[in-house]
Amino acid sequence: MYNADEQFEKLGLTLPPAPTPLGVYKPYVIDGKYLYLSGHGPVQDDKSLIIGRIDRDITPEEGKLAARQVGLTMLSTIKTNLGSLNKVKRVIKVLGMVNCTPEFEKHPYIINGCSELFAAVWGEENGIGTRSAVGFGSLPDNIPVEIEALFELY
Repeated sequence: MYNADEQFEKLGLTLPPAPTPLGVYKPYVIDGKYLYLSGHGPVQDDKSLIIGRIDRDITPEEGKLAARQVGLTMLSTIKTNLGSLNKVKRVIKVLGMVNCTPEFEKHPYIINGCSELFAAVWGEENGIGTRSAVGFGSLPDNIPVEIEALFELY
């Protein structure tokens, strides 16, 4: 069996603390063999958030790194609550929301920061699912990226 925990270790990245809800929602729900993750933001190791609107406050490259940080935050929620990234069989769907100027058009480039991380952790066959990448006029706390996802569990 593919070992996502080992694969993550090889990447040399660290997981930020799993976020706790700031509103009336659950960070994740398991329904049978499906794991739904609520929208996550870019939580850093010190629990602070990356903030800023893409193409105004931060560059697209910084936005892509913020999306990778959201992916790491999502991995932290999985590992903290399920115990292992190996419980995930595959990524089914990713919805990436990008806080950007009205003129910005490269939403998929930003969300690739998360998608590339998932592909590196679970492999291209299981780490890449369906996806939407859309622009928003604002996001909570002025974060640059919010991502929610659906996974299939073993």
